Amino acid sequence: MFCYQCEQTAGGTGCTKIGVCGKDPDIQSLQDTLIFGLKGVAAYAYHARELGSRDEQVDAFMHEGLFKTLTNVSFDLNDYLNLVIKCGEINLKAMELLDKANTGRFGNPVPVEVDTGTKKGPGILVTGHDLLDLYELLKQTEGKGVNIYTHGEMLPAHGYPELKKFKHLAGNYGGAWQEQKKEFNEFRGAILVTTNCVQIPPQNSYLGRLFTTGIAAVSGATHVNRKDLSMVIEKAISLPQLEDVPGKKIMTGFHHTAILGLAGKIVEAVKQGKIKRFFLIGGCDGAKPGRNYYTELAEKVPADCVILTLACGKYRFNKLDFGAIDGIPRLIDIGQCNNAYSAIQVALALAKAFNCGVNELPLSIVLSWYEQKAVAILLTLLSLGIKGMRIGPTPPAFLTPGTFKIIQEKFDLKLITNASGDLAEMLEGR
Repeated sequence: MFCYQCEQTAGGTGCTKIGVCGKDPDIQSLQDTLIFGLKGVAAYAYHARELGSRDEQVDAFMHEGLFKTLTNVSFDLNDYLNLVIKCGEINLKAMELLDKANTGRFGNPVPVEVDTGTKKGPGILVTGHDLLDLYELLKQTEGKGVNIYTHGEMLPAHGYPELKKFKHLAGNYGGAWQEQKKEFNEFRGAILVTTNCVQIPPQNSYLGRLFTTGIAAVSGATHVNRKDLSMVIEKAISLPQLEDVPGKKIMTGFHHTAILGLAGKIVEAVKQGKIKRFFLIGGCDGAKPGRNYYTELAEKVPADCVILTLACGKYRFNKLDFGAIDGIPRLIDIGQCNNAYSAIQVALALAKAFNCGVNELPLSIVLSWYEQKAVAILLTLLSLGIKGMRIGPTPPAFLTPGTFKIIQEKFDLKLITNASGDLAEMLEGR
């Protein structure tokens, strides 16, 4: 690292600082956290802008936040901590902006059962997050005998009325992003990548049928414009057809508008003691050892509790059968990572119904984190004053012990340990 103040290598001869001269490592740590958070905000704002929506306050904070990461702008730890929390507030606005853009264009999602098998015929697998790209592909393949399958964070697309009306939106194939190389190799059709969360380098076995669009790009793959996806379609038709392979059906589409439609029933079930606790188990998945914790935790959650989930972390357990409580599914898939906005709306509605704060609800939040959007969502939850959350599998590497301690003390943020021990504490409200 180069020190811009003394023009020496940071930490080297002539520079006694660990980081940039005059900057405490904890401040640098918060600057890094802010940059990751801003990347998450930018992702959601980008998707919203593609659908014609923008927010002046979100745009202005992007400028302010990036400006504050410059050298010698501020040396005040509290200033940066407040700015990081403000990033969480702005991310909530960005997620709300995207939610309204998606629902305004494609309708409010409704609960739907999705097949995870394949159908005989040509197929295209769509991964990423961008619903507009999927919509364009569905329009351009209509009547051509090509089946479209969602992958990863595209699963919730099946719940949107304007997407689910396409009969050739055939199902969901595969799981989270870290399984791509295996799953893309096994999928015989064409593959379209719409945003980030793509593994590189791709394997040669599927590189020739891998396409990217929008902001995504992969060396060796063909980049196409969403307005003309004919190359993807032609490739799918030219490849060997997929076979009829039955798969398990899974549920998705529990947008907050759908869940709040069940609010009265849920509140009554809680009052009658039929639902003892809610667990939000979700986040960004990854391949790091220790993530089986989330599967084990979901499996151990008692039968009188409901699991809310979102983002690709749900693939750790969303094919398990959790049953229902008085017609209320015990596993409720709220949607993509940006649908954390829906989870927040549900929590706020329940708090209002029970006349208490969110922190007083029978709700435990356990998050897996991996990349920038997961960081932005965590900052949003902190900005709302939500305490007692658990994150894992390890603390963010960009947080120094000092900054992590500050956040732990302020928000009672915990690291996951083992599923049985953590579950016992959460059932006691800890």
